[in-house]
Amino acid sequence: MTREAGTRAPPNGWLILDKPHGLGSTQAVGAVKRNLRQAGYAKVKVGHGGTLDPLAEGVLPIALGEATKLAGRMLESDKIYEFTLAFGEETSTLDAQGDVVTTSERRPPLAAVAAICEHFTGEIEQVPPAYSALKVDGRRAYDLARAGEEVELKTRRVTIHSLGLAGGRAEGFAGGGQSDAVTSAFATTAGRPDPYDPSMPLELADSVTLVAHVSKGTYIRSLARDIAHALGTVGHVTYLRRTKAGPFSEDQAISLDKLNEIGNGARLEDHLLPLEAGLDGIPALPLDPESAQAARQGRVISGLPQPDGLYLAKLADVPVALIEITSGTTKIVRGFNMQDTAE
Repeated sequence: MTREAGTRAPPNGWLILDKPHGLGSTQAVGAVKRNLRQAGYAKVKVGHGGTLDPLAEGVLPIALGEATKLAGRMLESDKIYEFTLAFGEETSTLDAQGDVVTTSERRPPLAAVAAICEHFTGEIEQVPPAYSALKVDGRRAYDLARAGEEVELKTRRVTIHSLGLAGGRAEGFAGGGQSDAVTSAFATTAGRPDPYDPSMPLELADSVTLVAHVSKGTYIRSLARDIAHALGTVGHVTYLRRTKAGPFSEDQAISLDKLNEIGNGARLEDHLLPLEAGLDGIPALPLDPESAQAARQGRVISGLPQPDGLYLAKLADVPVALIEITSGTTKIVRGFNMQDTAE
């Protein structure tokens, strides 16, 4: 199918958007489509590599063209978040948008917060928030919750690779105070010994900012709720920023203003990352023209000396397919239709 005269070739690759607070992921995809259309590009498929709630901000990978075939892999990748947990109030949504449902006068010592992070690293069980996009009997959990219905979600196992105060220690502290006669809330948690001397002054935290490196499927709002409960109090998330999604980090992200500049004539190439940027850590497998043609047709290539594993097959600099090699024989995992670029 030929494109209309006067239009630019549809792009393939990744735009990493620094999604602002208040913008939904679907709206962000719409903004990319609008600016590409305004810039004169032919119609291209656009998708994102992992939903960010409107109240969250940060790294949102946007896949263009053939890169959309890798968006599913991005959903499976690890993420890094920075979030602020405010103590004293738990809300229905576990963030600042919901109604307050529980309160507590307890404020945990900052040292207790730092110490308890260890107990939330590794594989943990968590119950997702009632206000989430998970489905219950075919309906979204947040629709049931908004309708006032009871929402029961199953516990899921996730992995917290690392968790700690932003900046390493008291930089994560906000708005605390000193007390000469305070009992560590850490001590009230069943089964956990209190490592702190209650006779010593303790720095109490009204809120803390934490950094979490997590597996797919982890809900930061649930993590914050569970941390507060383990500290003998309640809390909710007041700030949430994703700083990394898979191989993409915030230093690669562009603002909405930069995106709008592309729509007004700025060079897309200055910000577009290649398709293979979404395959960080997967080795390249160079092909000759005959083998590349075979891969594009889905035919098996045999007698390869490479070890078993996943590879990005390329003809010169052009991605041909994501392939899996087993005993020297290839299996096409995902093919890429980028012949025009090769020519």
